[in-house]
Amino acid sequence: MTSQQALCESSDEKTRKRISTLKVLKLPVINAFLLLFIMALSFAYFSKALTGTYMKSSITQIERRFDLSSTHIGLIDGSFEMGNLLFLAVVSHFGAKLHRPRLIAVGCFLMAVGAFLTGLTHFFMGRYKYDTVIQVYHNDSMNIAACVDPLTTLEVPEIQIEESGSNMWIYVFLGNALRGIGETPVTPLGISYIDDFAKAENSPFYIACLQTITLLGPMFGFLLGSYCAKLYVDIGYVDMGDVTITPKDARWVGAWWMGFLVSSGLLLISSIPFWFLPRSLPKQEGEEVKAQGEPNKVFSECIFFACIFTSTGFLPSLKRLLGTPAYFLLLCGSILKFNSFIGLLTFKAKYMEQQFGQSASRANFLIGVLNLPAVAVGIFLGGLLMKRYKLSVVSGAQLSFATSFMAYLLLLLQFGTKCDNIPVAGLTISYNGSVTQGMSYNGEMLFSECNRDCACSAEEWDPVCADSGITYISPCMAGCLGSSGYGKNTVFHNCSCVSASYPAGSTTSVKLGQCPHAKDCSRSFTSYMAISVLSSFINSLGATPGYMVIIRLVCISPELKSLALGIQTLATRTLGGIPAPVYFGALIDSTCLKWSIKKCGGRGACRIYNSNMYRIIFLGLITCLSGSSYFFIIAVIILLRRQFRKPEQVNDAQQPRPPKAIELGKPSAPTEKTSASPKNPKPPPAPKVSVMIAADLEEGKEVHETEQLSQDDGHLSINNTQDPKPLAENATLSSDGTNIELVCRETNAQVEKEKLDHHIDDKNNFEKESQQKN
Repeated sequence: MTSQQALCESSDEKTRKRISTLKVLKLPVINAFLLLFIMALSFAYFSKALTGTYMKSSITQIERRFDLSSTHIGLIDGSFEMGNLLFLAVVSHFGAKLHRPRLIAVGCFLMAVGAFLTGLTHFFMGRYKYDTVIQVYHNDSMNIAACVDPLTTLEVPEIQIEESGSNMWIYVFLGNALRGIGETPVTPLGISYIDDFAKAENSPFYIACLQTITLLGPMFGFLLGSYCAKLYVDIGYVDMGDVTITPKDARWVGAWWMGFLVSSGLLLISSIPFWFLPRSLPKQEGEEVKAQGEPNKVFSECIFFACIFTSTGFLPSLKRLLGTPAYFLLLCGSILKFNSFIGLLTFKAKYMEQQFGQSASRANFLIGVLNLPAVAVGIFLGGLLMKRYKLSVVSGAQLSFATSFMAYLLLLLQFGTKCDNIPVAGLTISYNGSVTQGMSYNGEMLFSECNRDCACSAEEWDPVCADSGITYISPCMAGCLGSSGYGKNTVFHNCSCVSASYPAGSTTSVKLGQCPHAKDCSRSFTSYMAISVLSSFINSLGATPGYMVIIRLVCISPELKSLALGIQTLATRTLGGIPAPVYFGALIDSTCLKWSIKKCGGRGACRIYNSNMYRIIFLGLITCLSGSSYFFIIAVIILLRRQFRKPEQVNDAQQPRPPKAIELGKPSAPTEKTSASPKNPKPPPAPKVSVMIAADLEEGKEVHETEQLSQDDGHLSINNTQDPKPLAENATLSSDGTNIELVCRETNAQVEKEKLDHHIDDKNNFEKESQQKN
């Protein structure tokens, strides 16, 4: 044996050992190209999930940078679903017939271009300018007289009104829509490719790995959003010492564009491996190669919408599907639930900012570190419970309802975790410190006797904070006559409105910036986060069982399962993913107390909200949508329980009763007297009695009764056939050595019919015997 042969044999032996080890561990032996495809697809899933959640985390920054209302932001956020649903059916239909890895590469490239276009918009807009009086002066020795009598000849410092981005937000809208178009081929074609060329029993394992890695994307997306929100939008281009606002200010804009450039790079890298993967792969060992594009299992077809348009008899199938009460009710409940989920996910960070005074950076960080890991653990444990206890459809629906309803009750507790409105003179309180009833924006309320001679503008927003905790919307509105310091450390003095509100001797100075919330607000925020994390975990426990209810719905025929899942995804994303951010944003806008003003005179972004109304409308809308969905889910559970009772009753009725064997007897050994006097034999000992009864309760079948008694070995055989009637049988067999008693309780009609049948049989036998003798 040569050395090369020895090396080859040793390598073959190692390979066999490795494969045997995988078999022992029950791990799938995987093709190299398929492994590369799964790794590349996992990274693509991670990248697209990261980009999507980064968009959610940046809506506050985009709203302020482009001076938009929450309604416009909701429209921009929904553009992803618009682009995705517009091309999903076409790509799913023709994609299976083309080179799927390259189509996925094109999709990742389009997502990268869309994210890059969104971030590139920042460089077309110039420097960000916010409304403030401080930037007019760049010398700390300059004394700023905010309140100036218009009759004097002194030059009044003008508030710099921020420049809006005009219609540049349309590029963000188009970039997000392009990202939605690019996402179209990734999910359906990727899953179908795995399912085509992997073993049937291995496909769920690979797809589970994909979903697990995908869960990491939203976590890192919110963390990236947190980091970018800390950085000033024009970082690297301006001196940060000249910036007079902080991340908690309503005018602060973070480096939102930076995260889109990072995610664009990740998406571009994820597209590279797909260009070099083959169109088809050899099927794993033990499986036949399927024709490319052949429909596969439910979990791959459900994401395809091609089945909706290409299946024969689509309209009859759709009518039949929507005519199924359980499915239709479940679809309605899913749409309502998805609306509440999208609204919560889109504006949760903004709610934390406005209600509890958190910065956008901290809000995104807490969501990424606390809420999303709790959701991931809940989804995993929900699937584990489903597998461990082998839950049926009814049990899965009940578990999903129970967990969701518990999370709903916890959501109601969030109404009690609140912070009061920040006291803002002229908006939430009057200038003398009394709380304003029925708060709404009124320009006349911003003025008082203490600032009426200062020639202030009601449109400005450059808040200052007094030591009393009252915020004034500008130094001019506070009636300040002088200042000291520079930049963020500017302090205004001799403020007439401050001295008018509080007793003589107190300081009349104000600091730049908005006053913080009260100390008890931090305790409320801690309670809110604890309830939020617990609610997210409990709600996600029922996510997997709830999804499996649709797949296993017994009232849906197998050929309609793919269509059912496709319709559900299409309906929830169309009726939930697109309109929910828009109407949530419109209702949030209704709680605004002070709007910014664009240079053209139009309304810009909101500066301060009525936090009490914000809480009631935001949480109230979520609870109303979720609560309405439970009526549909309860109806589904009732229908499923009825559906499962009927098959059980039918099965019990159709199941044949097992034969009954009754055997009684005495030992057949002869007595001593019998052996001593064989000429006078005694009657035979108690014979063995064997009664076999086979009863079939199904209608239309006969009931057979067989009794066997023979003289030779203690058995006698009698066959009797009765009409198909239920057998009421209660047999008592007793033996005292010579007598055997068999008592059967039957109906009188059965007994009479038996006697008649026996009489006819005896007569026929007698006639046959007489004929044979003759």
